[in-house]
Amino acid sequence: MLYIVPTPVGNMEDMTLRAVRILKEADLVLAEDTRTSGVLLKHFGIENRLMSHHKFNEHGTSGSIVERLKAGQTIALISDAGTPGISDPGFFLAREAIAAGIEVQTLPGATACIPALVSSGLPCDRFCFEGFLPQKKGRQTHLEQLREESRTMVFYESPYRLLKTLQQFAQVFGPDRPASVCREISKVHEESVRGTLAELVAHFTAKAPKGEIVVVVAGKKKEKEKNNNTKE
Repeated sequence: MLYIVPTPVGNMEDMTLRAVRILKEADLVLAEDTRTSGVLLKHFGIENRLMSHHKFNEHGTSGSIVERLKAGQTIALISDAGTPGISDPGFFLAREAIAAGIEVQTLPGATACIPALVSSGLPCDRFCFEGFLPQKKGRQTHLEQLREESRTMVFYESPYRLLKTLQQFAQVFGPDRPASVCREISKVHEESVRGTLAELVAHFTAKAPKGEIVVVVAGKKKEKEKNNNTKE
């Protein structure tokens, strides 16, 4: 069995009882960064063997891991924070394990995108998760493809590129498009800043952002919605 186990994105209390039990029972725990995960495991009294598994070595290590699974071992995969596979290593190993006939189970748990989406005040019944945008090649093309997207859009961004990203969003989606920037989710200094893209640009021009960031942008309103709003 391969277990994909979410870990807290901030507050240690977000770790589930089941996640702790699975990590204690596993024959091996795969970690994106063994130093970071070592702190987490020590906090919960989990004494288990850690093995490095990240985006730079997953193609090389997945084969031997699948062999361990086929031999009957129970293995748990964790990332530095949140749910593996969501902008973190996890997809490739899960695919290889499934192809080999191994049962894969993902535990429900912490992720940054859902709390940011729900607390944004924007529609969350239908949304698209975009993760990190390409930094250079294909970035503008990808944004242009999202110009007509009517669903709420969710992006991950670093504090160093946030202002540039918000400025690009304002150019592509329009400065009046509603949006929200949520940072440091589940941590002491958690904050959500809501407004139009122009207002968010002004805010983060005056105040440099810090911490892990999720940007939520409203989708394009359909013509029917625009007309109704005009009549009101």
